[in-house]
Amino acid sequence: MPATTYTLSAQALQLPPDERVALVERILDSLDVPDPSLDSLWAREAADRLTAYRSGELQSVGLADVIAKYKVPGRGA
Repeated sequence: MPATTYTLSAQALQLPPDERVALVERILDSLDVPDPSLDSLWAREAADRLTAYRSGELQSVGLADVIAKYKVPGRGA
C-alpha cells in the first residue's frame, strides 16, 4: 500500500463510525460511473423477467426461502 494510502486509511480509521460510512459511500460513489448501455441491458432483462413471471414461465420465490438458502450456519441473523 502506498504511503499516502496508508496515511489516509489510518486517518479514516480514527473517524467515528458514521463518518467512516459516509467516507466509504463517497469513495464508492466516485467509482460508480453510469453506463447507458449496461442500464439498457438491465432494463431489458428486468422487462423480460417480468413478462416471463406474468405469463407463468417464471415463478417467484419467497424472501424467507432465499434468505434460508444463503444463510451461513452458525451465524446470527
